[in-house]
Amino acid sequence: MIINTGGRTDTVQYYTKWLLKRFAEGYAYSRNPLFPNKVTRYELTPDTVDCVQFCSKNYEPILGELQPILRRFPTYFHYTITAYGKDVEPGVPDIERSMDTLKRLSAIVGKQRLAWRYDPVLLTKKYTVHRHLETFAYMVGELTPYIDRCIFSFVEMYKKVERNMPELILLTEADKEELAHGFGTIAGRAGLYLQTCGNNGDYSAFGIHASGCMTLDMIGQANGIEFRPLKHKGMRQGCHCIESRDIGAYDTCLNGCKYCYANKRPEKALENYKYHDPDSPLLLGHLKETDVVQQGAQKSFRKKVEEISLW
Repeated sequence: MIINTGGRTDTVQYYTKWLLKRFAEGYAYSRNPLFPNKVTRYELTPDTVDCVQFCSKNYEPILGELQPILRRFPTYFHYTITAYGKDVEPGVPDIERSMDTLKRLSAIVGKQRLAWRYDPVLLTKKYTVHRHLETFAYMVGELTPYIDRCIFSFVEMYKKVERNMPELILLTEADKEELAHGFGTIAGRAGLYLQTCGNNGDYSAFGIHASGCMTLDMIGQANGIEFRPLKHKGMRQGCHCIESRDIGAYDTCLNGCKYCYANKRPEKALENYKYHDPDSPLLLGHLKETDVVQQGAQKSFRKKVEEISLW
């Protein structure tokens, strides 16, 4: 199975001690967001985890602590760096600092295990199509030697996104075409593999690939391991990723991004943070007497020894 550490929150940046302790102790608890009294235990051991997926907007806090995890687990890292400033992403380092951290991360984990995410792509009066293309071109020039690929997606207009970011300008199909054409041209000139994530549009005419942002092919090629040819069910509509299990929790990310899909509102994350205990197996709080703990199903996707060709 695939363990996701950053789909619901930025554990790398804000819950570093907790994350490292979970891997040191070999397990974590995850509370069901729909049924709060249901808690799943996941083993975090090399024999139960096919790959550890990281996703963060700031890897600086964990750079010096990654080796014990890298020695024990196959890994893949997603690093989100966008065109936005503190007006949209108040808790995220600026572009220059973020790119420097990405380069340092690449030196530690290897470029084959590192994807740069430029998403979500959104428009406001300040962040125009022209500004996106200009910033993207600059970042491609800086980051291409250090990454396996770039992944982008267009913002999804959830109700909470509209509420938290009223200045959003609705992306038209013409906007998307212009952006995709520009991104594809820029990436093509740099020899950078560019793909979408979770978008149903077809931009293959611009050299843009349509694939999951976490597939068994990606993980296998990055780590030199073989997986069975399994159907990728995805995590939501339009997703082409292999299924994974997230050990984080919603409404806990302190980045404060106005477009955030995982937080109902930034204040809620601040309220929840006071319940965090780095020594607890749960990201928030502790087990309650009314909780029902079940062992998570952790079936491997790897090929069995007898399935791997000796030739």
